[in-house]
Amino acid sequence: MPDTTTARRRAAGAGDASYTARHLSVLEGLEAVRKRPGMYIGSTDTRGLMHCLWELIDNSVDEALAGHASVVDVTLHPDGSAEVHDDGRGVPVDTEPRTGLSGVEVVFTKLHAGGKFGGASYAASGGLHGVGASVVNALSARLDVEVDRGGRTHAMSFRRGEPGEFDDPDAPAPGSPFAAFTDDSRLRVQGKVRKGVSGTRVRFWPDAQVFVKGASFERDDLVARLRQTAHIVPGLTLTVTDRRGEEPVREEFRYDGGIAEFVDYLATGEAVAGTWRLQGSGTFTETVPVLDATGHLESREVERTCEVDVAVQWGTGYETVVRSFVNVVATPHGGSHLTGFEQAMLKTLRAQVHANARKLKVAAKDGSDRVEKDDVLAGLTAVVAVRLPEPQFEGQTKEVLGTPAVRQIVARVVETELTGLLTSTRREDKAPASALLEKVVGEMRARVAARLQRDTQRRKNALESSSLPAKLKDCRSNDVERSELFIVEGDSALGTAMSARNSEFQALLPIRGKILNVQKASVTDMLRNAECASIIQVIGGGSGRTFDLDAVRYGRIVIMTDADVDGAHIRTLLLTLFFRYMRPLVDGGRVYAAVPPLHRIDIGSGASKEVVYTYSDAELAKALKDAQRRNRAVKQPIQRYKGLGEMDADQLAETTMDVSRRTLRRVRVSDAAAAERVFELLMGSDVAPRKDFIVERSDHLDRDRIDA
Repeated sequence: MPDTTTARRRAAGAGDASYTARHLSVLEGLEAVRKRPGMYIGSTDTRGLMHCLWELIDNSVDEALAGHASVVDVTLHPDGSAEVHDDGRGVPVDTEPRTGLSGVEVVFTKLHAGGKFGGASYAASGGLHGVGASVVNALSARLDVEVDRGGRTHAMSFRRGEPGEFDDPDAPAPGSPFAAFTDDSRLRVQGKVRKGVSGTRVRFWPDAQVFVKGASFERDDLVARLRQTAHIVPGLTLTVTDRRGEEPVREEFRYDGGIAEFVDYLATGEAVAGTWRLQGSGTFTETVPVLDATGHLESREVERTCEVDVAVQWGTGYETVVRSFVNVVATPHGGSHLTGFEQAMLKTLRAQVHANARKLKVAAKDGSDRVEKDDVLAGLTAVVAVRLPEPQFEGQTKEVLGTPAVRQIVARVVETELTGLLTSTRREDKAPASALLEKVVGEMRARVAARLQRDTQRRKNALESSSLPAKLKDCRSNDVERSELFIVEGDSALGTAMSARNSEFQALLPIRGKILNVQKASVTDMLRNAECASIIQVIGGGSGRTFDLDAVRYGRIVIMTDADVDGAHIRTLLLTLFFRYMRPLVDGGRVYAAVPPLHRIDIGSGASKEVVYTYSDAELAKALKDAQRRNRAVKQPIQRYKGLGEMDADQLAETTMDVSRRTLRRVRVSDAAAAERVFELLMGSDVAPRKDFIVERSDHLDRDRIDA
């Protein structure tokens, strides 16, 4: 029997004779960029468009890193274009000998061309591949560049990467008449500048043929990027002006404190120790191709210097915020520098905990008392910045640093500097060092306790027994999606709620008034608090970094407190607990606040009597007006509910607990960072900002809403 597979291959091969070298496409220059833009900027949506802007900004910041620029201005114009202006040396305007083109045209039209390929112009820079400016040019419907240099302003314009001239001296636009250069290209001189003034202005209009509809420049992303860059390059002033609205919006950033000030900005909550700066450097050798005197590439072994600058601060919480940078480029996906940082942190703190085991009451020989990475990173805010010539990035988008030698250098610097701080004999260093070690040990114990609690709970569930608090009035249903846990305020509300609930799927957990303010308390104090521990135990998902949303026993968590100031305070304390230690519940939309009525209105009498519940003063006024319009008598005084215990079971069920008639307010975190700052302001241990907040807003207080 013939081999049919072989036969098919032979038949296919016979048909391939027409496939010759003539069918191969060779994309040259910027044509390759326009054909495959995602290869260079990641995507053609807003993210890719912003990457084009980052390329130009990074070029200007590189001038500042080299010590030649102090100001970078970014402008977003109403016509959809963006402009970047710096006061650096200016792009070279003389003729490049090998191509015969001006330096401006080489930079903006030739891939892998620039001043960052091993020359002395830049010791460390963010632009490494020499494709940034030329890629932006290729993907722009129009790009204008102006260079102040040598007492003159030199200019050149491009359309989709092709040099030429637009006929619109007063109102530049990408659709204006354009004449491409044919025989030769040239820079035009369009003005004079004072002696000593230099800089570069680049304005580009994104090409609608490349970018998807709706792609636009995001001011919030731009502001965040400029703010972090200002922290990374101390003394550099960066401004952004958005002219797209009715009124221009301008913001300016300049920070002389460097990354230590950046850590203070990023950190939330009370600091366990101050902000520590870990600095150092190291050298390594690598083999790289270098241009010789004749313009040819030859491999040479060169020595590189890597400068390490790290700022760290531990807070009382468990959230981890780590930002890493190479030169001025953010590396959101880390790389060798971040790996070295984390390894050194774990190694150093593990060694110090072991060395102080007796003081910290840690069983050094017990395998469970071993510090892990999560214990070290809990509550940590850190900025890791390295500077080195020609770093190796994984791809043009530069999101991951690949230079292997950087890992060991960063690890050595961090280990040396952090060990010195933790073992320092100076009085001002001893207290923060002890507080940090206690923080790490506390996180370790909390992790071990949480694991033991989960294991115990699983074993008891397997035996169909429970160690849940006796005060929990559980429901009968095991259906998590349907079940609800009502956290109620006090025993009086519990008694009414017991009769008002549907015991099939509604569980009740009473708490004694105001629980611990966990925003100010440590993890250990939170776990020791009876009310907090009961809530965590009943919900069943654990707490902090080990919280498991899938292990939660109820589909909804409903906070049901009195409709007064104390009730609002208790609700805030409970939300603080959920936000800080059970965040996935909030993010998943599974935390609710019950909405009990404020008033009960009895309208009419006898068989025609009707009862109306209102939930605000505005609703009350509307109901009274409606009763007056219908000539119905209203029983006085109108009942004002201040506590759930004032209702009977039927009223509570009808207004607050009956699924078909109640109103629930879902708690969501649309802006986690802003919400965390508000929680810290209102619930944190720093009193002064809270006092200022209250004093400044006292005029907006409605005094009638205060129950006194």
